[in-house]
Amino acid sequence: MSNLPDLDAMPKVMGNDGQFHATDDEVDLSGTPIEAWVALAFFWALGLTVFYQFFTRYVMNNSASWTEEIARYLLIATVFTGATIGVAKNNHIQVDFFFRFMPDWLGRAMGVVVDVMRIAFFAAATFLTGQMMEKLGSYKMTIIDLPMNLVYGVVMAGFAAMCLRAVWVAKVHWQRGYTVLQRPESEMTDR
Repeated sequence: MSNLPDLDAMPKVMGNDGQFHATDDEVDLSGTPIEAWVALAFFWALGLTVFYQFFTRYVMNNSASWTEEIARYLLIATVFTGATIGVAKNNHIQVDFFFRFMPDWLGRAMGVVVDVMRIAFFAAATFLTGQMMEKLGSYKMTIIDLPMNLVYGVVMAGFAAMCLRAVWVAKVHWQRGYTVLQRPESEMTDR
């Protein structure tokens, strides 16, 4: 017996007129977190900067020198704000192999330890980035006459947002009684 689906029972995409007919679901952006909008803004700024760099280099044959440095910093900003989304969705790389063989009580305890360590890591990274900013003082970017603390400020804000999101994730894990490590099929929206 074949496990192939019955093609005649599936929804039709070709109408009787022989044309392709498809309707999309309505786009709902109401659940998009603020971090995603900030990351999108940084990404678009990065894209425009790289396009300007390409245009000045290959079309105008006179490359703008500032674009390389600013593109690098915008990429850093995109990564650190985007990483916050990964923390909020709790879908960063994790190893759940051993959790399958642990008793439930041990898996729960280890899940709490992982949550606490994640919060501690992001809190420490936020603190250390603040210390780095203090040491830099009035250090300027290489080409643009702007303080380097702008870049480190975005990094620190990203770490702080990741720390807050990690606290939220730990709270959700505590309330529902299990972590994604114990039940890899679960999502943060499961309650």
